[in-house]
Amino acid sequence: MERIMGLDVGDKTIGVAISDLLQITAQGLTTIKRESNEKDLNRLEAIIKEYNIKKIVIGLPKNMNNTIGPQGEKVIKFAERIKNKLKVEVIYEDERLTTVAAERLLIEGDMRREKRKNVIDKVAATFILQTYLDRKGRE
Repeated sequence: MERIMGLDVGDKTIGVAISDLLQITAQGLTTIKRESNEKDLNRLEAIIKEYNIKKIVIGLPKNMNNTIGPQGEKVIKFAERIKNKLKVEVIYEDERLTTVAAERLLIEGDMRREKRKNVIDKVAATFILQTYLDRKGRE
């Protein structure tokens, strides 16, 4: 069985989530502190091998009018590097509201701001992946 990975790619960190073996639920795995494309890709490659991942769902930040801005362009560039180096399928998932939803969930869970900052990207990656898994399950 293979799992699916979800990524929330930012300038400073990459939130990482993975699916269960049945590809029904997403769990937050880790947050990678970005160093260089090379090192970031190596960290992702290690996770891909460890969890037998063949598909990655990447949150694509879009503007509210559905266009892709500078941040979206950066994410697409990084996703292309992942595809070329790690030879996995990449799927984009609209992530416009995931960080907001993740933040709300953590606030409702009464988590302090400093702690939220450390887990927000991992939680956002979980939302991105769960959104994809839910839609895939309905199809």
